[in-house]
Amino acid sequence: MITCEGLTKTFGSITAIQDFTLEIPDGCIFGLLGPNGSGKTTTMRMLSCLIQPTSGKALIDSYDIHDKTDAQKIRGMIGLLPEVPGLYETLGAYKNLDFYGQFYGVPKQKRDESIKRTLTNLGLWDRRNEPVGGFSKGMKQKIAIARALTHDPKYIFLDEPTASLDPAAAKLVREYILELKKRGNTILINTHNLSEAERICDTVALLKNKIVKVGHPKELARGLFARTISITLQKIPSSLLPEISSLRYISEAQVNGNQLILRIRNPEENNPQVITWLIQKGLQVQFVSEEEYSLEDVYLKLIEEEGQ
Repeated sequence: MITCEGLTKTFGSITAIQDFTLEIPDGCIFGLLGPNGSGKTTTMRMLSCLIQPTSGKALIDSYDIHDKTDAQKIRGMIGLLPEVPGLYETLGAYKNLDFYGQFYGVPKQKRDESIKRTLTNLGLWDRRNEPVGGFSKGMKQKIAIARALTHDPKYIFLDEPTASLDPAAAKLVREYILELKKRGNTILINTHNLSEAERICDTVALLKNKIVKVGHPKELARGLFARTISITLQKIPSSLLPEISSLRYISEAQVNGNQLILRIRNPEENNPQVITWLIQKGLQVQFVSEEEYSLEDVYLKLIEEEGQ
């Protein structure tokens, strides 16, 4: 488990992140979201023991990031994908990974097995001996992800893991991240890709130099937006809107073409009543659906509110 309490980092007069307090349970995918300069990468670097916090504390499996001895153990438990891949471009993909595996003290047989497995899963095994300097940005990104996994870390920190990847490669990486979760890894992701975070993250924290909100993407949406039901009718008479607006369980009603858009206080209980009422009016119901709010909707609303 990762436990943070009041984690703060300042650079001179600039506060990168303030009072970062939360727990990240084992075996989950946790996303840090926020605009550029919101403190995502700074937080990840502090938890990786690359920089020291100005104040506050953090424990990773009870090891303290402030303690030098503990910090060495933490670094060995973490696989990090930084913002910039930083590969040795004259070396082949295999040799890049083998070098870092040796650096972490991974025995040769285990290195060989890990490198082959990871490069195969990422679709790069056939190009393992080619110098990475000739690889595309996306391929280098995948090699950097493989490097983060060479020593079989418990915790995996990924800073924009699908940056520079085409849609097919990004899908492959997402699927691999989900597979790592199934293996019991804990994954911390910084990303601007809200659709990606929505697909794979168990929990997200929205940052703007502090924690604005934490929760599951769908739970955050339910807490921010009223539940809206769309009912498609074959025909909507002009008298319908004022009549249905008078029902006690309807908080708001609109008409858009042949769609009746309702904000209902308790859809599970009141939807059947609405449908029954419409049928009794002689109206033909074609479709009923609940409007879904995306993580992008949540993000933009919270960032806008935080800026006010």
